[in-house]
Amino acid sequence: MSATVRQMLVGRGPLISVGPATTVFEALQRMAERNVGAVLVMNDGRLVGIFTERDYARKVVLRGLNSKHTPVGDLMTGKLITVDQAWTADQCMAVMTEHHIRHLPVVEGGQVLGVVSIGDAVKAVVDEQHFVIGQLTNYISQT
Repeated sequence: MSATVRQMLVGRGPLISVGPATTVFEALQRMAERNVGAVLVMNDGRLVGIFTERDYARKVVLRGLNSKHTPVGDLMTGKLITVDQAWTADQCMAVMTEHHIRHLPVVEGGQVLGVVSIGDAVKAVVDEQHFVIGQLTNYISQT
């Protein structure tokens, strides 16, 4: 049984978000401080987008824009795929692979609870595989 998003979110710090008027530079500073690859873009408590390192590389650097003067709202990804806490790591990985994305906002009942990254999903799957291997090794050594 694959780990759920609920389990992957356990122990997480506060939600990392910026407003649409926040500059790209400020968003990148926040991402660096928290060692994350994306920030949610919130407007009046409502999720309106996500801004990622990939957005920076493709939409700022390659277009020659200035990160200190460009608002995140101009470059964020606004069409979001979200998940709820019941989703499994396997389901998250499948959606991320299909849509070529690395972050899934977790939303339940209209409330944003966090973000699951591809790294979170891979770690959950690998941890589960290690557990199963350990169980099988113990079983084999007892027979």
